[in-house]
Amino acid sequence: MIGQAVLEPGLIVSSVLVMWKTLILLTGSESPVVVVLSGSMEPAMYRGDILFLNMGKAPIRTGEIVVFYLDGRDIPIVHRVIAVHERANGTHVDVLTKGDNNHGDDRTLYNKGQEWLHQQHIMGRAVGFLPKLGMVTIVLNDYPYLKYALISVLGLLLLTNKET
Repeated sequence: MIGQAVLEPGLIVSSVLVMWKTLILLTGSESPVVVVLSGSMEPAMYRGDILFLNMGKAPIRTGEIVVFYLDGRDIPIVHRVIAVHERANGTHVDVLTKGDNNHGDDRTLYNKGQEWLHQQHIMGRAVGFLPKLGMVTIVLNDYPYLKYALISVLGLLLLTNKET
């Protein structure tokens, strides 16, 4: 009985991990699903929207919405590409981004001396979204005690679950 109580959650967790790794392989993105955390992309996207990312082989173009991270920072940023700098050989594309709801471009966000985002900074381009469903993630991160309470309740339910 206890073995089954441990085995079932283990199977669920391992299944989720396999699905996540499969999504990573299929999309070419290190994080194929992200949640919009700020209002900088309004009205195109709102805080709490879930974005689906794909990295594809086609070069990134002006107008696309990309998710990127900056060296030394943990939280990815969702903004629109406003300029593209393509090298003569066509193999490298550098981009400049801006939040739709922001006044200026993102050079003020980039690290000191950085003028453009390079390919290694881009996590993926937005290919779809689900509005507001990511608010659960935001609430659980804003109120960590709620997250621990939820995990505790789910754990207790799992341990006390009796099949008939």
